[in-house]
Amino acid sequence: MMCLPASPPALASRLGLGLLVLLCLGIGQALEKKVVRGKVGEKVSLPCCHEIPSSESLQNYRVYWQKNITDVVLAYSKGSMMSQPERYQNRTEMDLWNLTLWISPVEILDNGSYQCVVQRNSIVVCDEPVILFVTADFSKPNITAEVSAESCESTEMVVTCSSHGGFPKPTISGTLNNMSVEWNARWVSESSLSPYNVTGKLVLNVTKDVNITCSVEYNGISKSASLLLEKTNNCIVPPVTPPYNVIFASIIIVTTFILATILAARYLPRRVCSHCCKRQDSVEECMKEHTKASMSPKVTSETSSV
Repeated sequence: MMCLPASPPALASRLGLGLLVLLCLGIGQALEKKVVRGKVGEKVSLPCCHEIPSSESLQNYRVYWQKNITDVVLAYSKGSMMSQPERYQNRTEMDLWNLTLWISPVEILDNGSYQCVVQRNSIVVCDEPVILFVTADFSKPNITAEVSAESCESTEMVVTCSSHGGFPKPTISGTLNNMSVEWNARWVSESSLSPYNVTGKLVLNVTKDVNITCSVEYNGISKSASLLLEKTNNCIVPPVTPPYNVIFASIIIVTTFILATILAARYLPRRVCSHCCKRQDSVEECMKEHTKASMSPKVTSETSSV
């Protein structure tokens, strides 16, 4: 049995360095996955890791496009397409040279990892994954506000922001007069690969008119809406009811004034008229006396003449 001589230290270090570089390259290739993004209803293309040379024919190859390793999407063997699951029929096709897979129209259920496996003479030529991210647009957020309580100082409102029909699961955020607010969010979806409906709620004490914004974000896309919240109750301070003693005193004063007015209206004219009558009687008596005086000499003269 022969033993190989021990490797010099320099050679061992070089071999170790080379293995490390190969390992890093392998890890980098494994981590570097191709990513394709598409929206529901669009046509997307998934690139394959191999291309048929112009000098060869597809008949020399077996090509498999599969999803999540287990589900066959489309397959060719010796230049002919093999049987295909019903879900992918009339929605998929493959370029016969660069082996690109086309899906149209794309659905949310198409979201996931795909592999293009190429064999030549039963030898695997390439096998690389492609990630397909499918998005569905959410509706424009709808913001509503309902008054739950109000006072002269503030108005309590329950603010609701909702959006529906989108994918993937979104985040919801917002601002109140350009200050960030945190929504109490709730998501509804039939499954992890179904459209989402999202609703966010806030309870706010509004002391003045403010502007609130709601944003729904998903897969790098954002849709926003805003609403002006108005303070609804501008109170008018009611008049203060005076104390009981003030009311009682006011009643006495008013009653006294009314009685005084009535008495004055009843007795004052009589006294004035009585004074007038007395003065008139004295004038008449004076007139009578004057008349008598003026008539006396005439009577005397007449008597003497007789």
